[in-house]
Amino acid sequence: MAQVEATTERIISADAEKVFDALADYENTRAKVLPEHFSEYKVLEGGDGEGTVVHWKLQATSKRIRDCVLEVTEPTEGRLVEKDRNSSMATTWTVTPAGEGKSKVVVSTVWNGAGGIGGFFEKTFAPKGLGRIYDALLAKLAAEVEK
Repeated sequence: MAQVEATTERIISADAEKVFDALADYENTRAKVLPEHFSEYKVLEGGDGEGTVVHWKLQATSKRIRDCVLEVTEPTEGRLVEKDRNSSMATTWTVTPAGEGKSKVVVSTVWNGAGGIGGFFEKTFAPKGLGRIYDALLAKLAAEVEK
């Protein structure tokens, strides 16, 4: 079983604090910026950063749907980590300043992939697909915070 990783980044024309606050706002903003690959979104506990528990279904492909219950932590300033209770998947969001009035957002998801030939295809294709999903999310986030 190999670890699979998908990473996407984007420069957003808004201060890092504003971008981070929007990402950490699971009650309002996060629901607005999720692309169509996410469904059944619901905040189960909290709603703002550390201590939040959120549910969604992530449809990565027409046949692959993950039912996720994510616990949110803020291990360091500018960083959110979402750990799935239902799998080995963990997503880390890192927001850093990128010049005056700009920020860099990096989203990285890792999980333990399948073994054998299925694992080979997962490791080859899943990062690209998940990258496209998170690129769409970051575009919607940018549109939301750059208003």
